[in-house]
Amino acid sequence: MTELKVLTICGSLRQGSYNAAPVRALPALSPCGLTFSAAPSFKGFPYYDHDVQEAGGFPAPVKALADAIRAADGIIITSPEYNWTIPGALKNAIDWVSRMPDQPFLGKPVAIQSCSKGPLGGSRMQYHMRMALTSLNAFLFGAPEIFIGFAQTRFDQKTLELTDEATRSLVAKQLEGFAKFILRMKA
Repeated sequence: MTELKVLTICGSLRQGSYNAAPVRALPALSPCGLTFSAAPSFKGFPYYDHDVQEAGGFPAPVKALADAIRAADGIIITSPEYNWTIPGALKNAIDWVSRMPDQPFLGKPVAIQSCSKGPLGGSRMQYHMRMALTSLNAFLFGAPEIFIGFAQTRFDQKTLELTDEATRSLVAKQLEGFAKFILRMKA
């Protein structure tokens, strides 16, 4: 299989996030040909404000994220759900990047994953993320979907290693399908 560069974007800023844990597991669960790199941090992005953009252009960290998205063959976004939607910092990063000329998400294959301690596994965040990315004309990968509910039972509590075999198998299937999806979208 052709080597495909996948950029990972974690929607949680917290070091011990359950949503950062599946991202760390991706290389071991991946089919041959996928390589992963973490997106530049969006932690320090100012709130999107068109006046700020007009006055000073795009901040360097926004440009770095946009460049990383453009350079990737595909994107995996793994994010928690805050108040039934996308975490504000991640949504702000998407809002900044969406304003760039040569819009980085245009035609970009994207897969979404989410974790939560509750039973729904971040499903409402994924629904809203799909709407936001559809408006940017990203190509959204469909199934299998990854909703890791009751995350505290699926990860080692000390190391945050993904230990649940059924979840590991499902993530591996998503990665296999996503690799094929990226190749179809590139064709």
